[in-house]
Amino acid sequence: MSTSFKNVTPTGPGGTATLLIVLSFTGFLLLTQSLFVVPSGQVAVVTTLGKVSGGSRRAGLNFKVPFVQSVFPFDIKTQVQPEKFETLTKDLQVIRATATVKYSVKPNEAGRIFATIASRNSDVYQKIVQPSLLKALKSVFSQYELETIATEFNVISEKVASTVAEELNSFDYVDVKSLDLTGLEIAEEYRAAIEQKQIAGQLLLRAKTEVEIAGQEALRYETLNKGLNDQVLFKLFLDKWDGSTQVVPGLPGTSGSMPPVIVGGQSR
Repeated sequence: MSTSFKNVTPTGPGGTATLLIVLSFTGFLLLTQSLFVVPSGQVAVVTTLGKVSGGSRRAGLNFKVPFVQSVFPFDIKTQVQPEKFETLTKDLQVIRATATVKYSVKPNEAGRIFATIASRNSDVYQKIVQPSLLKALKSVFSQYELETIATEFNVISEKVASTVAEELNSFDYVDVKSLDLTGLEIAEEYRAAIEQKQIAGQLLLRAKTEVEIAGQEALRYETLNKGLNDQVLFKLFLDKWDGSTQVVPGLPGTSGSMPPVIVGGQSR
């Protein structure tokens, strides 16, 4: 028994079909490797053989050279990151609090971030924001004593936020939207001492106020006494007289007193 084999040649029907399949698959592979989509809220950094190429790619369909260029996404949406910290005050007391910073990567700076400091989106906070945040926190709180921090926490929080923004703006990588400080923790004995000092200060202020009021009253009476004479006293008497008094004192004069006025009698 003999077996016959059909040879498949490139010019034959089978060879053409195979070639078309290979070309179609290659074209599809190249297409999928050439096109990529950047989601809304992100930009993409494109590198050519490891080197940043061009500016940041914006949201939508984008093109790259297959197998030569790579894509690295970066979020540009506002990020919210809480950071618990511990630092020393001017009088060397330990305080703890939570700093919640809101920031976003500047879209046009993603390429520079990739080339100089963070090759992954997840590294942005750790390598850019966090160091500046902790530096600002320590710098500001070291300028104030514990009592001032406890009583003026909101004011100091605003100064921390301003210092963080200034520090990060010097690098120009991100925009700081806001910074909130919450959950201030200090040793209980120092908190009690601060409260007692505040109460003592309020009592002292109240005592000073009462002394000032008493002094003003004394000055008023002294001034009034100096201005009193017989005519003024008589006028005050008449102003207060209710009509039921039987004898009204006489009006004093310069050369003597007038006779009293008898109310309800024969003469007035």
